[in-house]
Amino acid sequence: MNWTLSWTEVLGFATGALCVWLVARQHIANWPIGIANNIFFIVLFAQAGLYADAGLQIVFIALAAYGWWSWTHGGGPGTAGALPVRRTTRTEWVWLAAAGAAGTLGLTLLLARATDSTVPFWDAATTALSLAATYGQCRKLVESWWLWIAADLVYIPLYVHKGLHLTALLYVGFLALCVAGLIGWRRTLTERGARTALEATA
Repeated sequence: MNWTLSWTEVLGFATGALCVWLVARQHIANWPIGIANNIFFIVLFAQAGLYADAGLQIVFIALAAYGWWSWTHGGGPGTAGALPVRRTTRTEWVWLAAAGAAGTLGLTLLLARATDSTVPFWDAATTALSLAATYGQCRKLVESWWLWIAADLVYIPLYVHKGLHLTALLYVGFLALCVAGLIGWRRTLTERGARTALEATA
């Protein structure tokens, strides 16, 4: 049991670090690597009693399939080429905030009443933040990195509390990679804006 958990955590660590590194570089291979990471974490989190996080991995797999398609096809029928990095619109923020609040409330109540979770609110809150961040990542929204940063700042002490020290260390690395990803995507957005302005004056 301990040997299986240990190797699950090690493999989750390796695939998770590689996935975030690839996302920060806008490399399409992040999606299949991310799916492998989700499978390892389903096992790990279920054994640790983090049921919302375990269930979240299943949703991540579905979102990864969508993100893989979206990054390749531009995110809509009749579009071609890679999906461009862009900012989150006000309408998207409203929907993300509403969905996040509703998701956190609903999951907190479910975990508190239907499971033996000792951290129902924090498990639910990180789940809602992660889903919003993953959606933003699928659409290449720059601000998705801020959502990941917020989630990681909660995940790190949560995993330490649950005794998942290697996973907590992984999320420290995630936090650093998220900052790098935010800087990189903002640079891409700035460079594209400069090119557009140059083309308009040419």
